[in-house]
Amino acid sequence: MKAVVTSAAEMAASVHDGATIALCGSSTLVEPDHLLEAIEARFLSTGHPRDLTVIHALGIGNGRESGLQRLAHEGLVRRVIGGHWSWSGRMQALARDDKIEAYSFPGGAIMTLLREIGAGRPGLITHIGLGTFADPEISGGRCNARATEALVESVTFDGKRYLRYKPHRIDFALVRGSVSDPYGNVSLRHEAADLDAYTVALAGHNSGGKVFVQVREMIDTGFVPARQVRIPGVLIDAVVPFAGQRQSGMSDFDPTVSGEVPPADAAFDMEMPTGLRAIIARRALREFLPGASVNFGFGIPGGIPALLDEAGMHGRYWGTIEQGIHNGQMMDGPMFGAARFPQAIMASPDQFDFYSGGGVDLAFLGMGEMDGAGNVNVSMLGDTLVGPGGFVDITQPARKVVFCGAFSAKGLAVENHGSRLRIVRQGAVPKLVGKVSHVTFSGAEAAAAGHEVLYITERAVFRLTTDGVELIEITEGIDMQADVIDRMGFMPIVRDIAVTPLDVVPGGEMSLKS
Repeated sequence: MKAVVTSAAEMAASVHDGATIALCGSSTLVEPDHLLEAIEARFLSTGHPRDLTVIHALGIGNGRESGLQRLAHEGLVRRVIGGHWSWSGRMQALARDDKIEAYSFPGGAIMTLLREIGAGRPGLITHIGLGTFADPEISGGRCNARATEALVESVTFDGKRYLRYKPHRIDFALVRGSVSDPYGNVSLRHEAADLDAYTVALAGHNSGGKVFVQVREMIDTGFVPARQVRIPGVLIDAVVPFAGQRQSGMSDFDPTVSGEVPPADAAFDMEMPTGLRAIIARRALREFLPGASVNFGFGIPGGIPALLDEAGMHGRYWGTIEQGIHNGQMMDGPMFGAARFPQAIMASPDQFDFYSGGGVDLAFLGMGEMDGAGNVNVSMLGDTLVGPGGFVDITQPARKVVFCGAFSAKGLAVENHGSRLRIVRQGAVPKLVGKVSHVTFSGAEAAAAGHEVLYITERAVFRLTTDGVELIEITEGIDMQADVIDRMGFMPIVRDIAVTPLDVVPGGEMSLKS
């Protein structure tokens, strides 16, 4: 049966008030922005559609005008269930000002919930999120005063507690591919990732909703090789060709990122971390385990692969990220989630299954706040909802977790003198607090599971124990009492303290943007 081909404007005209829309995308990777732009244009012109519910697992957009920014208008959206919010400042503002109902869940939980919806099962039952802000015993993923409905509940099987993320009817699924054949079979062969494109489409189709796929090209002659089809035409209501579709916000098309060319003979230059990020990342590098399955998070940990490459460790570990990428030269910044010359690109829900079952030996993740119970917050910074992305799905089951973050924020500056570190200016906002404002990582759950957890800053290293957080190391040149303990919101366990020299980094004053 031939595929229905339509325009973005016609698609937008079909979206009714109060609809629930599921989206695929990660930053500008696999972002159906042409479809979202059409919905925005219709709303700004007519005031419709209104009161939408939007579900997305990862942050979508370039942080300026694309992706979720298109939908961030008061009245257009009523409720957002998002795994990551940082790529849309306007949507964050709507949540902060209680203009919408704001919910956030682990990104992998959202993706696998969509799969369960598509399979007609009674929601997602999982251990992911226990002890965190997603747990109904804490806040159940409700992130502002407008969010009052219980979307997750606690259930028990064989004496063990789990979370049940409740299913939703999906009225519209908006996804993206590279090309479609005349029958609507869609390939993502030129994309940097597959993400959850199939799962979103499955949830939309089997909910009785409509599935629209944005593609760069319709192939009228020839065919899409069957092994390259990611979304079969049976799931798709209409294809929307858009010749202006770019592979990402960084390039029109780069075959090294979509895994379509073999690795170059010469090593590709990877962006090295600098300044304060380099100090923390280089200390974290000492926790590297050759032969391990390793995950690298966004921010400071995103620079660790370049340091490993510099140290000759390329090929001595198996690196993955939640977007479904295995190995290759991991990219950072706005291209986080992609790699040049990846060895494998798999669907993100499958990747999250790997994480959920304990497939990661070692995870390097960022750290917004931490407290004396070993909890970490990266999902709500001040009054700004960030969301966890894949953070919870990765850190909770990982055998060893290394959190990387500056000791304080807003104004922190340091300089090195050989192996010694000197604090030039203390940050105005403490990050080691009495109690984190949002529990994205549960110290109690990790301690009960027997997982190894370290917290690395530029001046001190801490370890999670069953008795609490222990200070185990300070950087040479740092005064333990004045620079560390007196500036913490809790008293750490203090036993044997190692004093370690600073790894060689460029001289001069160094700071982090806050």
